[in-house]
Amino acid sequence: MKKIKYKYLYGAGVVIMLVLAACSKDFLEKPPIGTLSPEIVSSEAGIQGLLIGAYSLLDGNGSTGDGNYGSAASNWGYGGVASDDAYKGSDPSDVADFAPFEQFTTLTATNGAVPQKWNLCYNGAQRCNDVINTLALNTAMSASTKTGITAQARFLRAFYHMELKKVFNNIIYADETVNPTNTNVTNSTDVWPKIEADLKFAVDNLPETWSEVGRVNKSAAKAFLAKAYMFQKKFTAAYPILQDLIANGKTTAGVKYGLNPEYYSNFNPAQKNSKESVFAVQTSVQDGSSVDWGGSPNGNYGDILNFPYNGGPGACCGFYNPSQDLANAHKTDANGLPLLDESYANGLKVSDPTTPYTGTLDPRIDWTIGRKGIPYLDWGPHPGDDWIRNVPNDGHFSPKKNVYALSQKGTYSDVGSAYWGPTELVANNVNLIRFSDVLLWAAECAVTAGDIATAMGYVNTVRARAANPNGWVYKNSDYNAATATYSTQTTPADNYKIGLYTPATFTAATAMKAVMFERRLELAMEGHRFFDLVRWGIAAPTINTYIAREKAQRPLKQSASFTAGKNEYFPIPQGTLDKLNSDGTKRITQNPGY
Repeated sequence: MKKIKYKYLYGAGVVIMLVLAACSKDFLEKPPIGTLSPEIVSSEAGIQGLLIGAYSLLDGNGSTGDGNYGSAASNWGYGGVASDDAYKGSDPSDVADFAPFEQFTTLTATNGAVPQKWNLCYNGAQRCNDVINTLALNTAMSASTKTGITAQARFLRAFYHMELKKVFNNIIYADETVNPTNTNVTNSTDVWPKIEADLKFAVDNLPETWSEVGRVNKSAAKAFLAKAYMFQKKFTAAYPILQDLIANGKTTAGVKYGLNPEYYSNFNPAQKNSKESVFAVQTSVQDGSSVDWGGSPNGNYGDILNFPYNGGPGACCGFYNPSQDLANAHKTDANGLPLLDESYANGLKVSDPTTPYTGTLDPRIDWTIGRKGIPYLDWGPHPGDDWIRNVPNDGHFSPKKNVYALSQKGTYSDVGSAYWGPTELVANNVNLIRFSDVLLWAAECAVTAGDIATAMGYVNTVRARAANPNGWVYKNSDYNAATATYSTQTTPADNYKIGLYTPATFTAATAMKAVMFERRLELAMEGHRFFDLVRWGIAAPTINTYIAREKAQRPLKQSASFTAGKNEYFPIPQGTLDKLNSDGTKRITQNPGY
């Protein structure tokens, strides 16, 4: 679906985001920007345009100014850097607002990155409300067409609020009734019921297929409803939805959900919108949207910094480096199973420059992490620290799921932008939910229901795909960028060994830990890890244990510490607090500890 970046706010749509982000004594006297007449905007074409504008913010770009790293669709800062999966990368002073994401002790309400996420998501909600309010002005469209548009708008509104809930927890639910004449809102009420209501409406009223692949369909709405339940630990509500999706779920194109045969197909721009893609942010390049630095491109702008430094795909900047802990977590035992007792942290380190670990590894490591001597798609062997900007802080690894092959340069990367655009704006979709995500949520639900055998089956389905040798990385072989495979499969790039669980190794005592560990391996560097740790209630012990392992060699980690009851959520931006409460009415309260 073509993405149109709408920059106007029309007169009849009273723009909730300006209330939430810029409320002041004189706000109500400020005129709207770029006003269009209600007759134009309330036509079917106008309303569809407003809806596309609401979709367009899914990529985290287009509403908060230059950069938008803090609002990236991938959540690489909030979900990755804040976890044990990744380091911030680059130099500590480069985009310095992200350094506190891996330190916690220096994270404050005046951090410059957090307003980007807050503003982007509320701007997205405002655009959804504009759609809903403008529909009331149209008397020509059929009821069914209006319902379909409303269902999409309510799904998107739920999505933007779910993102806010994951990051900030105590938020205001900005529906279409909140406007300059109704500012009687607070963040003291749980918003999950309203998120659920919007998602249920979407499930009940969306079609299963669309001609435009980027639109949300019924199955995707079900998946997000299940996700909302998972975050609330409503496993009995989530489980039947997930089982239905596994049995009957379909993509927008009508293809039954399933795992791609090869793991990296999920991150190959040539294979996007596959049967494994439940819902993804659509990206494009060479479409005239990225003509200058600081614009609003349709390429994956939020991850523009997350390329190897000094070589390979991209031109800069060495951010979002996979952690040593994540690399070590890919160690396997004699049966090819993960080391659930966390003994992976002991002994030799994977790809240590001096005395590296030479035991067995899960093959997914080399589709997730760029490491020395291992083929980096068709860019040649990763050179190691030559591609790392600040080794003491950034470690030895490069990200890999957001890049493109050398043979794809100029096709799936941009060609006409200024500055870094030609090499770092790419057509890689951002996966928001993959089918493996659905399978592993179902495994969680099965464990809580005491159905250990079924849970093991779901986990083994995911592992069996990773065990497919056709989807491994090989040395001395040409990389086929069309299929995300290597042509000569003679010499695996490392000592891969991955096995399936059995009833003896997947027991009631270990099942939940096995599911959690599988989510880390399968979804690594995809922006989920921190949020998983929080919803599982293990963020503080997991991250503090990780910090303790890191302090000796990572300068940024030497002052780091995760405080339980505080750091599970990020601070509400101080500017928002000041503006919303400026007239003496306390509409919003800061999160605990900040």
